[in-house]
Amino acid sequence: MEENSLLRRLDGIESRFEEVSTLISDPSVISDMKRYVKLNKEYHDLERLTAATRRYRSLLANISEAREALDTETDSEMRQMAKEQLDEASGQLPEVEQEIKLLLIPADPEDSKNAIVEIRGGTGGDEAALFAGDLFKMYQRYCEKQGWNVAVTSFSEGAAGGFKEIVFSVSGQNVYGILKYESGVHRVQRVPSTETQGRVHTSAATVAVLPEAEAFDVEINEGEIKWETFRSGGAGGQNVNKVESGVRLRYMWRNPVTGQTDEILIECTETRDQPKNKERALSRLRTYIYDREHQKYVDDIASRRKTLVSTGDRSAKIRTYNFPQGRITDHRINFTAYNLQAFLDGDIQQLLDALSVAENAEKLKESEL
Repeated sequence: MEENSLLRRLDGIESRFEEVSTLISDPSVISDMKRYVKLNKEYHDLERLTAATRRYRSLLANISEAREALDTETDSEMRQMAKEQLDEASGQLPEVEQEIKLLLIPADPEDSKNAIVEIRGGTGGDEAALFAGDLFKMYQRYCEKQGWNVAVTSFSEGAAGGFKEIVFSVSGQNVYGILKYESGVHRVQRVPSTETQGRVHTSAATVAVLPEAEAFDVEINEGEIKWETFRSGGAGGQNVNKVESGVRLRYMWRNPVTGQTDEILIECTETRDQPKNKERALSRLRTYIYDREHQKYVDDIASRRKTLVSTGDRSAKIRTYNFPQGRITDHRINFTAYNLQAFLDGDIQQLLDALSVAENAEKLKESEL
């Protein structure tokens, strides 16, 4: 039953793959860069799913063929071959099924983006700043191992070293999708270098991983622009009052912040050339819309930051770094490892993989696959 259900989900996958394969070689599609990029991404996603689907169908065919042979064959050698084929295909089937199920989960479109990472010292004063510095070095080393580029955009150093806060960008392949699990409060338990009694202190730092904004184009339907022309007026030569060089632009635009439709009114009388004034008015319209679209993006990021990071209080933790025990514990998935120094040296892939597996397991439950 599960096999038939999965096959039903796969109906049309191969035909869509062939369709997209044809489209991305079409000159009219290639000339439309936005559509081409979108289809190219779909092609690569479907390529993996189609390959897995073909392996799945092949295994099902081998199982059916082997069972039929076992039911009808009397020759012992042929029966042995059929049994081996059945065992091999049956053994591979669950792995391919799991691969297909994970590929069928809709990907987060932000996973492929670059990331902006913000680390801030929280509870613990100077020790928190030192820990924030340790976290930055940890991510820097991990990114180097991945072949990603790290660029610090701003920082504020702590009085005893480390950082009160540091912001950096990471660029590479699927950066946000991999680093997004690091958002939250990180807690450290160790004896600070400033501690004279040898007591273990607890400090915290917050990490926010945000998808980097893509440069977006302002889309304007020029057919909906209402143009008016008028005489510029004012002091000047004979041309001023005789030629309608001034332009007035009216455009109905849906405000992404309020959801309301606003009328944008722009006038331009800067030159005595009407086409140039039209061009400048259009430029102002694009700038006006871009500013407001960008503000919405900034507001969205600010809202997301509040959900990703709490106040830096040590009680709202996602992970603990315990130096006396050499232990790392991620409290979201009850993951514990005793390789603290290697972890701080950037060896964090094992935990990131475990977090990804846990997330995919939740997604599989939600999708009822």
